[in-house]
Amino acid sequence: MRSAAESYVESLTPWPEEFGLGRMHELLRRLGDPQLDYPSIHVVGSNGKSTTVRMAAALLRAEGLSVGAYTSPHVTGWPERIQVDGEVSDFGVAIERVRAPAEALGATQFEVLTAAALAEFAARAADVAVVEAGLGGRLDATNVLRSPVQVLTNVSLEHTGVLGSTRQAIAAEKLAVAQPHSTVVLGEPEWEGLARANGARAVVVVEQRNVALATTAAEAFLGRHVDSAFAEEVHLPGRLERRGEEPLEVWDGAHNPGALAYVVPRLPSRDFVVVCSVLSDKDVEAMLAALATAGSSFVATSSANPRALPAGDLAARAARFFESVEAADDPLEALDRARQLAGPAGAVFVTGSLYLLSDLTQRGKDVRWARLASG
Repeated sequence: MRSAAESYVESLTPWPEEFGLGRMHELLRRLGDPQLDYPSIHVVGSNGKSTTVRMAAALLRAEGLSVGAYTSPHVTGWPERIQVDGEVSDFGVAIERVRAPAEALGATQFEVLTAAALAEFAARAADVAVVEAGLGGRLDATNVLRSPVQVLTNVSLEHTGVLGSTRQAIAAEKLAVAQPHSTVVLGEPEWEGLARANGARAVVVVEQRNVALATTAAEAFLGRHVDSAFAEEVHLPGRLERRGEEPLEVWDGAHNPGALAYVVPRLPSRDFVVVCSVLSDKDVEAMLAALATAGSSFVATSSANPRALPAGDLAARAARFFESVEAADDPLEALDRARQLAGPAGAVFVTGSLYLLSDLTQRGKDVRWARLASG
């Protein structure tokens, strides 16, 4: 059963009529500008942001700091997004703290969630917050922080209607969060000039792995070496997660070609039945081409996200990539059908969107997560 806070958040519009930071700044002003009570590490990029956030938070906690962590989207439920010292915060309290001014201003869903997280970190006297951007960076609701360290994990073509049609344009939107005299940690070297042009004092290019990005960010913040072993212990739901052995079932929220390029080669060598929902603003054909290397059968479905492609449309576009294609509007029905097609000795791969994984998890499926592979 949804709590009152969750029902309220779900009632809000997830997409603004026009992107901008004016309403977010006013909302935070009415809350006393809690985001200025602590420094932060701001994480932007196309893939790996949530894992990088949680890993960096774990490393800072291991150094004795009280740490807030904000990620999106979620798999297990809305409270998953706001954590302090590795524990989920009281979501009802966090949302209620910001609800009145948010309603007065007509704040969007992501603005409410972001304000709730930033105010919660202040209320809990966090020493530092590690914050994941939602979309882009320049006009994202998280671009209100006092942030001495920023991380750009990687850049893929996505949200092109909002962020631009080239990787260079998208990188510029994301690296607009760089602040004067800050340290920018990059997983891709081609953005170093852009980071410096935006005011970065130092730019550190590291291997494009979540552990490396998180460790370097934590070290840049602290100004000293940290033990990366604490980051290795972090694992998030919906990232190369195995559910059972026979039949084998793997869930991963890979939502663009770059993510699938990482995930698919790490799957066990099997002919998977793919269950998939994709948001309409993604490079759908490139994703389908990548998924076709994982299996020959495809069951299209649609998550509850309003930007999700209808199952029938996705199935039509998948037809030239797979030997067998079916469509089921309801994600639970799609998963059940994939299990039938796979049989007791087969394999099922659920992917395309964390929103799909969230739908399946929250609608009562008895998911038992087990680690398949590290970030």
